[in-house]
Amino acid sequence: MFEKGDFAVYPGHGVGAIEGIESMDMGGKVQDFYVLSILDTKMTIKIPKESACIAGMREVIDPEKIPEVYEILKCTKTPNNHQPWNQRYRGYMERIQSGSIFEVAKVFRELYSLKGEKGLSFGERKLMDTAKRLLIKELAVSKDAEEADVGKEIQGILP
Repeated sequence: MFEKGDFAVYPGHGVGAIEGIESMDMGGKVQDFYVLSILDTKMTIKIPKESACIAGMREVIDPEKIPEVYEILKCTKTPNNHQPWNQRYRGYMERIQSGSIFEVAKVFRELYSLKGEKGLSFGERKLMDTAKRLLIKELAVSKDAEEADVGKEIQGILP
């Protein structure tokens, strides 16, 4: 699925570069692992090759699908979510952990909208920052653009 030097997205961590494929003996069974270095944190993760898809590892978004992300961000519909902040937080976290850039974009847009409406808890502010960072990094890699430029572009899209 992936080769050394490819970029991949791992749910909750963001974009990483495949640094190699290693074989390891796991209780008498040899397994191959992708060695993924997360770009933002420089954290290295080893993901079993045979279960990478199940774990949610995927290719970086195709540049042709970026307009779909921007449409999500443009949406001015305010979330009608009157749950306590901790329940909202859990829901947002699950959506970010799904690994879908579209879900991450929805979380960012909803939190951005809530911020203007009534303010966010500390945890929600951190989640909004995480969602924004994940979005910017993946879109920048996909477009082969500077993160600062993508950040400005996103800020210009938001209602």
